[in-house]
Amino acid sequence: MIAASLPAQRPPDAKLLVVDSRGRLNHAPRSALTEFLRPRDLVIANDAATLPASLEGVHLPTSGPIEVRLAGRRTLDVNDVQEFSAIVFGPGDFRTRTEDRSAPPRLMPGDRLALGPLSAMIKRLLGHPRLVSLRFEGSPDEIWAGLAHHGHPIQYAHVPAPLALWDVWTPIAGPPVAFEPPSAGFALDWQALAHMRTKGVEFATLTHAAGISSTGDIELDRQLPFDEPYRIPEATVAALRRTHTSGGRVVAVGTTVVRALEQAGRQGLIQPGGGLATQRIGLGTQMRIVDAILSGTHEPGSSHYELLRAFADDDTLQEVTSELNAHGYRTHEFGDSVLIERMTPAPRKTFVDHKPDCS
Repeated sequence: MIAASLPAQRPPDAKLLVVDSRGRLNHAPRSALTEFLRPRDLVIANDAATLPASLEGVHLPTSGPIEVRLAGRRTLDVNDVQEFSAIVFGPGDFRTRTEDRSAPPRLMPGDRLALGPLSAMIKRLLGHPRLVSLRFEGSPDEIWAGLAHHGHPIQYAHVPAPLALWDVWTPIAGPPVAFEPPSAGFALDWQALAHMRTKGVEFATLTHAAGISSTGDIELDRQLPFDEPYRIPEATVAALRRTHTSGGRVVAVGTTVVRALEQAGRQGLIQPGGGLATQRIGLGTQMRIVDAILSGTHEPGSSHYELLRAFADDDTLQEVTSELNAHGYRTHEFGDSVLIERMTPAPRKTFVDHKPDCS
């Protein structure tokens, strides 16, 4: 696969690799996505907008330059923005590969950080020298203003030009709660949504605070994805019930949607409202809600790739990787897409009286 280096969300030559429930592969232009959806299907996307979550600053005890990448929060409440988990790097910026970034000064609880107009304090270390719990000073309005004026989108070296905030907002972006873009949603546009409606495909949204995709540290990366809050609207729960009753498929746009829906469905009845996605989905996960996933292309070993193992067996995913490489698919957030239908039969859906056959 080739790293997508241009911040183009919907390039005209974007590709789509479709994998059906029998493991059969089909190459198509991504603009043909709706051709692979069926009447009565339900497509659910994450409407989270991306925060300017990269903050340059100074570690005041040593006067050392740092970059803070906000990485998590346990709530979606816009008035509760004092505390975040964060990854701290030493001097440098996105132009250096994340895994080659220098370490920050030694971090200790109580250390104060100057981050442009914002002031913050390290509350505690979170099991790693670069992962901290951070508390900002000031009112919610002051914190939001500081993020807006000083922050930048989290960025990696495969995109050489600095990203603007609009580069990382999907067309349906709403609440600013994601730390990196829910980039599977880049494939959507208003024309595609109109085609879905014409075809009898429903569309709904949820909000999930998409976290960071890489920390640059092997041990930390093994902890990904971190716990992430989500909110499922009442209208989306109603759409899920209609879809399962009518025999349609639930198609998740991105790994964050899968995490939210499967977390909400773990204990039975899905209810509208908020929750915290704590489970890691992968090989052996019993999927209850989602029948197919539209995702970016991911390299084996990444946390996103591990989630795909809940949809297809390893032999099929190896074949997928070979096809992606052979046909020059682009990877990372501005890359091409895969649409994978779950190969294993699902158990009885937990919030309707029967499980329709969606194969």
